[in-house]
Amino acid sequence: MNLDLLKRLCETPGVPGHERRVRDLIQAEIAGLFDEVQVDAMGSLICRRQPRAAGKSKASKAKKGKDDRPTRVMLLCHMDEIGFLVSFIDDKGFLWVNPVGGFDTRNLFSRRVRICTADGEYQAVMNPGGRPVHIASAEDRKKVPEVKEFFIDMGLPADAVREKVKIGDFVVMDEPLITLGDKIVSKALDNRVACWLGIESVRQLAASGKGHAAEVVVAFTVQEEVGLRGARTSSFAVLPDIGLGLDVTLSCDTPGVPDPEQVTVQGRGFGLHIKDSSFIADMGLVADIEALAVARGIPYQRTILGAGGQDGAAAQQAAAGARAVGIVVGTRYIHTVTEMIHRVDLEAARDIVAAYLETVA
Repeated sequence: MNLDLLKRLCETPGVPGHERRVRDLIQAEIAGLFDEVQVDAMGSLICRRQPRAAGKSKASKAKKGKDDRPTRVMLLCHMDEIGFLVSFIDDKGFLWVNPVGGFDTRNLFSRRVRICTADGEYQAVMNPGGRPVHIASAEDRKKVPEVKEFFIDMGLPADAVREKVKIGDFVVMDEPLITLGDKIVSKALDNRVACWLGIESVRQLAASGKGHAAEVVVAFTVQEEVGLRGARTSSFAVLPDIGLGLDVTLSCDTPGVPDPEQVTVQGRGFGLHIKDSSFIADMGLVADIEALAVARGIPYQRTILGAGGQDGAAAQQAAAGARAVGIVVGTRYIHTVTEMIHRVDLEAARDIVAAYLETVA
């Protein structure tokens, strides 16, 4: 497993509207994998790989399928992570922020953060306003602050802060990727996991030498965390026949959550994603991928998420529509700095995507 790539992806900062650093990393990583690479007006990276005959490294001219062209399969992998934009600098030099993505503020107390500007990156700390524990009242201790009550302290005088930071600069959590046994823990596994899958599944496909009849399009999309925005524009441009939404999903196999709400159990394989708030998967695709997983011995579990959405919905609903399904990796503690996945599930997701791209016609 290319864990170094996942580490670099997770530790590279990029919130909605500020994905450039992640995109640059991906562009450098995918050299030679695709026949055409372009950046669209919103900043999504759209990568096309034409069909290959078995044993051939260059594109095949064979045509079939809709409109006398190969079947077009689109993988959607969003690059953005949840974070903040600086919205105000007060007279004392404290930064106040506006969220881009959904936060549970119970997970924001006493966090180290990284402020990303055009001229450099700066470490700082985030805390909510109010009295510390030593002088807090009983009522103070019960309160869960809103996002608007959190501020960032750079430890610098106000003039120095204003010289370094502008309104609109972005902020991410500042935590490294670590491994715990068979688990991988990091901020931004949502959704650098999908970026990793988009690269590594095509790399595995290319290395197999078995060829593929479909046109493969991998879209590394922007602004998913604020409404699938990049996926919508990318899908209208690509017009896929089949869309695979690559993402994480909940793994609530932890204390305090009833079994019917666990969504996935870690270590049982990739998630074959059937439904969430944004789409209902094409059940023919579900059956095809399930049969392929069984035939190849790739562990999997069916998944339904009660709320939330993913980029596969954008592919499904673009223009006249497409068949779509989700391939997901169960993740504990989503939207925190302790997001956790299991190696077995990540490898299974890579293997099923590569196998499907190899076999779809």
